[in-house]
Amino acid sequence: MSRPAKAIINLEALRQNYLLAKEISEGKVIAIVKADAYSHGATVCAQALADIADAFAVACIEEALELREAGISQPIILLEGFFDAAELQLIDQYQLDTVVHHEGQIQAIAKARLAQPLRVWLKMDTGMSRVGFLPGQYHDVWQQLKALPQVSDIVLMSHLACADEPDISHTMQQLETFEEYTLGLPGEKSIANSAGLIAFPNARAQWSRPGLMLYGVSPFPESHTIEQRLTPVMELHSAIISIKNISPGSTVGYGSTWIAERPTRLGIVAMGYADGYPRHAKNGTPVLVNGQRVPLVGRVSMDMLAVDLTELNETSIGDDVILWGAQLPISEIARYADTIPYQLLCNLNRVPIEYLPAKATQPELQETEPDS
Repeated sequence: MSRPAKAIINLEALRQNYLLAKEISEGKVIAIVKADAYSHGATVCAQALADIADAFAVACIEEALELREAGISQPIILLEGFFDAAELQLIDQYQLDTVVHHEGQIQAIAKARLAQPLRVWLKMDTGMSRVGFLPGQYHDVWQQLKALPQVSDIVLMSHLACADEPDISHTMQQLETFEEYTLGLPGEKSIANSAGLIAFPNARAQWSRPGLMLYGVSPFPESHTIEQRLTPVMELHSAIISIKNISPGSTVGYGSTWIAERPTRLGIVAMGYADGYPRHAKNGTPVLVNGQRVPLVGRVSMDMLAVDLTELNETSIGDDVILWGAQLPISEIARYADTIPYQLLCNLNRVPIEYLPAKATQPELQETEPDS
């Protein structure tokens, strides 16, 4: 029998979350599938959305080519643009869209010999201070691109830095800046991420770019009504592999950070930080054993973690364990580990994935091996 750790991905939930984003946006929705669809499996997720998605977006060309080779025909946007002028030939060959966020990219496009003009997503830095042209440069840059025969359409875009935070002043300032400095420029617009799409109606524009909410996770650190409408796509499972009774005063795990205050029934779970479970999850982090909450005790190690089973009536080796999923929100685990759901999902590693198919796909359980 193989190690019991696995992630179960509900593709029907993915589709329903996408349709919710579509309903909220009232426009076109780009499914963000970068970072292997936040560890959900980019090609399988894109294929599950292929009949309803308006477009997909990835971080880099390698991710885009993987989707094209899997049969995805919708527009695919390179969110970081291209890193080298040589990539433009592949962008042309595979009919990809590219973000443009610095002058060197414009110069490379101007020199490129392309079979067809590109659709460009022109990025404005409205307050993220990461990539993008400053607002005062934006009109001139747009004119440069518009004059190039290598460019067809130009989509006007920016990115919100604080849309998930209660203080909306920075987001409102970004939206006002974007509106002011795109005034008079034709073309579609894109600015809303998951939090912007949900919380800021004036950020929705013609194209929205949800990521985290597609995977059934709220982008907000505090409780939000959107959680009632989202369905978590991933459920992270393992099993109890050892049970023992320890005496008061016994310590558990590296560093002896947890000490039993009573006779304790201790369960060991095949899940550790090498699988992506957070090493810094605190004592008391909830874990579901046979559907019941028990506390994590001691430090998470590379391959295992320990839970206190004392309050459960019956437990046995092999019993099912859920680390996060529909019954145990990943956002709650993230709070116990002083991190965010994005990082927990993207850090998932070496865990085999099983796919529960969407209604539009073959009614069989698909399975993939973890990335090496």
